[in-house]
Amino acid sequence: MKNLRIAWLLTSAFYYWHPMLSCLTQLFPQTTAFAANWRGYAPGFEDSFTVDVVGKRKIISLTQSETSYGSNFTYLPLNIVSHLLQFKPDVIFSNSFGMWTILALLFKPVGRWRLVLAYEGSSPGVDYRNSPARLAIRRMMVQASDACITNSHGGKTYLMEVLNAPEQKVFLHPYEVPSATALSNSAKTAVIEPLDLQTPTFIFVGSVNPRKGLRLLLEACALLQQEGCDHYTLLVVGEGSQRQELEDFCQRHELMTRVKWVGNVDYSVLGAYFQQADVFVLPTLEDTWGMVVLEAMAMGKAILCSKFAGASELISSEENGYIIDPHDTLAVAATLRRFIEDPNLSLLMSQKSMEIMAKYTPEAAAGFLAEVAKFVSQPQE
Repeated sequence: MKNLRIAWLLTSAFYYWHPMLSCLTQLFPQTTAFAANWRGYAPGFEDSFTVDVVGKRKIISLTQSETSYGSNFTYLPLNIVSHLLQFKPDVIFSNSFGMWTILALLFKPVGRWRLVLAYEGSSPGVDYRNSPARLAIRRMMVQASDACITNSHGGKTYLMEVLNAPEQKVFLHPYEVPSATALSNSAKTAVIEPLDLQTPTFIFVGSVNPRKGLRLLLEACALLQQEGCDHYTLLVVGEGSQRQELEDFCQRHELMTRVKWVGNVDYSVLGAYFQQADVFVLPTLEDTWGMVVLEAMAMGKAILCSKFAGASELISSEENGYIIDPHDTLAVAATLRRFIEDPNLSLLMSQKSMEIMAKYTPEAAAGFLAEVAKFVSQPQE
């Protein structure tokens, strides 16, 4: 099985894929990631796996939504077929229901490969439950695939109950996972500007746009301000179209000394910002997975995670954090206050986060993918 030729079709091989790809290559040396967007290797993973850059993707927005992913069509280079025929994979893992997956399925009889459809998680904006045409196409794709994998129980439920995937063909295990070692090493070596932070420090990492729910988190902070509860810092790492609006909100509600805007940072220094914080907060209104939750857990952070993120499944309530409804700003404010009034709470939850993430390592993800590859490579009855 070590001689299996593995292809991963990734529309955007962002840095958080690299730890898993590196570990998978150790198990199957003939592994290649085919990418439509490529920014280079993440620090610490240089040349640890092979990349074939096919071209660039283009996302065409069909309908826009401020609180959801909206309806999009992702254009991908069609020459992926020639790349695959030249590579001659035994097993293809293909990310989502896009054009590359369709082409890989259509050319299965020619290339004689097996295909595993990867669906990271379920959410209203990407499930298209109200689109009979899309669902019909997805059901055909699921039936033509040799197996399906997903990070979350929500994803498994969607694949089986909505797309009618046979239970024996659906495999559940987080495969989009960070490297705790890489994040910790980057925190040790990164040089960042000194930050004047008050304990506890809450941290938000992500795009500053309506879907991520930061406005609702700031509304909860405004409620705390009205109550005179201001012994904390909120660190905002990220950039986006909503930043000026939210800075104006902070100005009006006397939050400028509580909220510190960092802006975009290079992924190589992200660990250093996590290290500065006590509690990670993701108030998203929709996220199929939420990789940043796992990154924060790997760095030993207590977590406040929106119930609308797939990664909320990894939160053990009152053990390593809390699952929140970002729309309920009163409840969010009350949860923030718990950490403000009890300095030891985040410390107690920190260890639990790391214990949970010990099960979800890049090595474990690669081992899971290896088992799936072996399953689909067996002679079909």
